[in-house]
Amino acid sequence: MDFTEVTISTATPGIDPVTGLLDDLGIEGYVLEDAADFQEFLQDTEIYWDYVDEDLVREKSGAETRIKIYLTQDADGEAQLAALRQRLDTLRAADPEGRYGRLAAEAGTVRQEDWEWGWKQYFKPFPVGTRFIVKPSWEECAPEEGRMVLEIDPASSFGTGSHETTQLCMAALEKAVHGGEKVLDMGTGSGILAIAAAMLGAEVGAVVDIDENCLKTAQENAEKNGVRIGRGFCGDALRDPALADALGGGYDVIVANIVADVIIGMAPMFAGKLRAGGALICSGILDGRADEVAEALRQAGFTVAERAQRGDWVRFTAAR
Repeated sequence: MDFTEVTISTATPGIDPVTGLLDDLGIEGYVLEDAADFQEFLQDTEIYWDYVDEDLVREKSGAETRIKIYLTQDADGEAQLAALRQRLDTLRAADPEGRYGRLAAEAGTVRQEDWEWGWKQYFKPFPVGTRFIVKPSWEECAPEEGRMVLEIDPASSFGTGSHETTQLCMAALEKAVHGGEKVLDMGTGSGILAIAAAMLGAEVGAVVDIDENCLKTAQENAEKNGVRIGRGFCGDALRDPALADALGGGYDVIVANIVADVIIGMAPMFAGKLRAGGALICSGILDGRADEVAEALRQAGFTVAERAQRGDWVRFTAAR
């Protein structure tokens, strides 16, 4: 069965009234794209970005808040859509100041297979480094000689293994982990790097992310691969000294696939948490910021042992 995707254009103050009438009509489940969230996101996470696309900022700055629902393409769906438009007309008439936005409902067709699979059709098993094959749970994959299958479902978290920075870090972990090393994963995302370290024989002591959903996803992915990735910490260790202290120390390997500014800011903390002779693997660094990051690492007491690059992205392995 195909579905009708209905996009309701509104404004942030209109979210509650519109979702309320959806409840009244028995329409369960919706996708909310609140225009105000983008501005809040930029303000709250500015430190985590080397750049933000100016075209995207312009686009989002003038964007409407949108609520998407999916109705069956049958008589029941048509009746729900007609009732929805009638209720939106009534709500618009009661809002002469236009605080709730346009309150327009635009409809289009979504095929069931597209709705269910979407981007999943493009996520196929692929080799990473010399030791891994990365695959999603919905794909079958026979192990190859000398390679381990790492199963990852990223959900909304960063890290399918396809990005250059993830692959650079996984290749570095293959060199740094021989078995028994204590590992800290900063900015774990889907957990792929922590899981790779654990599969190589490391003891992952802690994983950290600013998004609690990432920690949940990472633990679920670890279970799928039959490994443990230690305790999850949610927060910003750069701004929260108590969190930084709670992470402990004595790590043999720290992997941080974040961004240049955060690596620069955390370099002294990393130095304090690594044992002598330990390795810091860091990426998420654009080529234009690489020299700046390397200098910050040196000032924190590291020696840059290796620099690797794929496309515009750089990874450093630094020794303490």
